[in-house]
Amino acid sequence: MNDEFYMDLAIKKAWQFLVLTYPNPAVGCVILDENGRILSIKAHKKAGFLHAEPLAILFALFSKNGEILSEFLRLYNQFFNTNFKNQNELENADLDAKFSYDFILKNHSNLLKNATAYVTLEPCAHQGKTPPCANLFVALKFKSVIISQSDLNKIASGGAKILKDAGIAVKMGVLNDEGKKLLEPFVSWQSGNFSFFKLAISKNGVATGGIISNLKSRTHAHELRGVLDLLIIGGNSVRTDRPRLDARLANAKAPDVLIYSKRDDFDKTIPLFNVPNRGVKISNSLCNLNAKLIMYEGGENLLKEMINHKISNLKWLLIYQSSQFKTGRNVMLDFSLNPLFQSKIDDGIYGWYELC
Repeated sequence: MNDEFYMDLAIKKAWQFLVLTYPNPAVGCVILDENGRILSIKAHKKAGFLHAEPLAILFALFSKNGEILSEFLRLYNQFFNTNFKNQNELENADLDAKFSYDFILKNHSNLLKNATAYVTLEPCAHQGKTPPCANLFVALKFKSVIISQSDLNKIASGGAKILKDAGIAVKMGVLNDEGKKLLEPFVSWQSGNFSFFKLAISKNGVATGGIISNLKSRTHAHELRGVLDLLIIGGNSVRTDRPRLDARLANAKAPDVLIYSKRDDFDKTIPLFNVPNRGVKISNSLCNLNAKLIMYEGGENLLKEMINHKISNLKWLLIYQSSQFKTGRNVMLDFSLNPLFQSKIDDGIYGWYELC
């Protein structure tokens, strides 16, 4: 196996949490032991919680020594009054960053000495909720860290220098193009705006007629809604579907909504107007939106209008496709997409695509 193989694993893992990390970048990390055995493949999942590197290191330690896992479960449950019973339950948890970082420093026992890490983005060098990730590699005596993308953020950059100064071998630019594409949403919202269109279709290409995607897909969409600055939907979809557009499946705050419509004649009993702590605006313009992260949600008509009018801030599509056939007319659109990432999601698939 070569560097590109392991970096590809890290990049694909990070794609699973794209946008969900807002305002942080999506980052993946793979840890190999001194003999080249894969110990963990992890990604940053949510802003405010563990970065990819300490999360991957923590689970690598679990892989090396089951007693470390038992001790982490005991102390974490005691400190936070939780009831995690095993590693599988920790896999789905948003673990406290500082506690986990401190635990690693106190309990690593040099088990990762001469290990290798593959990271999609240069490890941070700044003090945030935890000390710098670069310092963690130094403290645990890693042999080498392979990186896809340099961190251009002046506040967080400098991790590679910390590693090199400590005698750790550093290699930059592995799968550079793929790593750069993964980082594009972060760069976009850092400098202005990142917008994408979410579309759900059946196996045979129908996008209308009630619920289409499976529960896991809808939960993922709700998780995305929970981090948005703004959700935009077409007026016809609001009138026809009478949606709620909240984030209840993710137990998250409902996003503010802009209804894109030439007419302001909506029945205010439609559920989306009555969700607590959310703003709803009706407008016939998509200019000057003043939001860094926007999801457009709708069907064929809204997407067609946006593509035909070349809405400049729409560059990516997120498409959920169910495994079910559905009665109805297929989506009739004429444009090209560049596939960026695809994965199974329960019995369906989903993917990120770039408008060509």
